[in-house]
Amino acid sequence: MSKSLLHPRHWTSWLAVLILRIIALLPFKVKMLAGSAFGKIGYRLLKRRRHITTTNIALCFPEKSKAEQEQLVKDIFVANGIGFFEIAWAWWANPDSLRKRFTVKGLDVLKAATENGQGVLLIGGHYTHLDLAGMMVNLVADIDVVYRKNNDPVFEYVITSGRKRVFKNVFERSDMRAIIRTLREGRTVWFSPDQDHGIKNSVFAPFFGIPATTVTSASKLMRLGKAKPVFVSHKRDLKTNQYQVTFAVPETEFPSGDDVQDATIINQMIENSIREQPDQYMWVHRRFKTRPEGEPSVY
Repeated sequence: MSKSLLHPRHWTSWLAVLILRIIALLPFKVKMLAGSAFGKIGYRLLKRRRHITTTNIALCFPEKSKAEQEQLVKDIFVANGIGFFEIAWAWWANPDSLRKRFTVKGLDVLKAATENGQGVLLIGGHYTHLDLAGMMVNLVADIDVVYRKNNDPVFEYVITSGRKRVFKNVFERSDMRAIIRTLREGRTVWFSPDQDHGIKNSVFAPFFGIPATTVTSASKLMRLGKAKPVFVSHKRDLKTNQYQVTFAVPETEFPSGDDVQDATIINQMIENSIREQPDQYMWVHRRFKTRPEGEPSVY
């Protein structure tokens, strides 16, 4: 760790890390209850995030009544509150302690993709328990992960250290050469292409029927890394205190060689998973931030 991280200007961040470390030590049921309460508070206080979430839900679930949409927004904040506690848990958890916390569906799909030693691009989405699910997947398949660098240097250090404790390789998303090289070595790399990073290196493809910028990196990584695609999704069941991880492949040819078609398939696969448990997706982000030329902002 760099000594510069101990400078007084970072003490607030270290205090936040300390709080998260304490949260990680809480019993499972306490984390779930506290996370739920945290989410309900966030719904009332985080007006901007509530507006973004409400807009996303109105766009993506127009078939729901206003009352149903409002309830889903509330459920989303609860799921994100729990997700906050799950993130803290994931950074310090003993991976073996998670073995009895989840079930796997479609593991044969992943094993079939890796049989000939070919690399696999594990395509996922930004669900509220993403970090925790990554640890679970790593217990059944040796994977590497791709992440976006955190703007806060303290959190960048803590998060990356936590991930490197679990995963063999942790790649910053801009390090495409290293990811491609690793795929060619036959590794399985988790990559989530479902956030709006602007129009550069992206195409517009439908997501819940709305044109959404979708990065073309997945197609590029599969082509240059000579990798097979497998989709991964995961959900939380608070009734059983269990998680379910699912592996699947699309029924249509993928990659197709066409960036828009590939982006459409990716969005459709992620959308199908979201519809099974819509509150557990990170709707608090501006998924439709970038609009086609001439269209006004939806937010």
